[in-house]
Parts: sequence; C-alpha cells; structure tokens
Amino acid sequence: MDLDVMTGFGGKQAWLAVAGGDPAAVLKALGLRDLGTVPWRDGLDLAHLTDDRIAITPPLPGARGVDWVLAAGQRLMRHDPDLVALSAELATEVQFFATHRVTELHRWRRAAGGELLRAFGYVGQTGEVTSWFGEPGPAERDAGLPAELDPEASVLVAEGDVFRVAGAWSIDPTTLSGKATGPLRLGASD
Repeated sequence: MDLDVMTGFGGKQAWLAVAGGDPAAVLKALGLRDLGTVPWRDGLDLAHLTDDRIAITPPLPGARGVDWVLAAGQRLMRHDPDLVALSAELATEVQFFATHRVTELHRWRRAAGGELLRAFGYVGQTGEVTSWFGEPGPAERDAGLPAELDPEASVLVAEGDVFRVAGAWSIDPTTLSGKATGPLRLGASD
C-alpha cells in the first residue's frame, strides 16, 4: 500500500495516545482483531461511525520528542478504557482524551507504569466536574483549570482545551496532515 495522506480528527471522538507505542502491541492490549491497513480517511470514518472499530496510527512525532501511537474510535467513548491496566501492560505512558461538543463532555487522563497520574472530566451541559485526580499541569492551567478543585468555583472547559492539553502531553490530532509515515491499522472488537 502506498503511503497515504494523514487525516486529522478530534471532534465528537475519543482517543488514546501511547508513548513510544507499537501499533500491533496497542491492538493486542485493547483486545482487538487486526483488520489490516486502510486509507486514513476510511479508517477514521469507520472508527467514528461504528461502535466496534478502532483506528490506530503508526508512531508519530509529538510532545517531549517522543513518538506516539494514537488509537481513535467511538468504542473508546462508550467503553471507557482502563488506562492504568493499559499503561502497565504496555509498560509506557498512556493517555486518554474524549470530547463531544453537543453535551460539552470533555475528559483527559494519563497513566504510566500502572499508576494514574492525572484525571479530569467535565460535562458543560450541567457544569459538573465528573473526575479530578492529581494536580493540573501547565497546559491544564492555561486551559483555565484552577490549581485545586473548589466545589464553590465554576469551571469552564471547551473542546479546544482538550486539543491543547493533548498537544502539550502528546499530539493534538486535529493537526495531523501531510504524507503519512505509515499505514493506518483498523482493529475490531469481538
């Protein structure tokens, strides 16, 4: 298969970022059947429009000079991945991001070595912070999060904030463009 053009994604989507990841190892850790390679646009469309497909990128250069494998799909939005277990199994840092602009659902988490490092969840429709673990880093503070969660204070997070945190931690998937460094793989749950 010829190298194809990368396609960005992000809105109304959930994805994982795996540091130094190997696409085959990510497929295995997620318990997916390997459906082979697909053009980027086709694979991302399938992952977005179905509940059982996950599109997995080749390693891509990202934050901190690290290559990241991204795994995207609606299945991750509906079946919240166990990030702590994935980080232990893959022996690396694993991040989870989700955003859905209709309900203003925005989440991000990161784990490494089988330990949760940070978690944040927010539903703008209700103004509720649904998860908070650890201290927010600079990217989160730049997005407007306070240093500590105060139940009396309002928190306002938007879809763009999810992409900014993703870009600071690993890769902002909305920026993917140009010639692909390798094929996109498609996995399916049983």
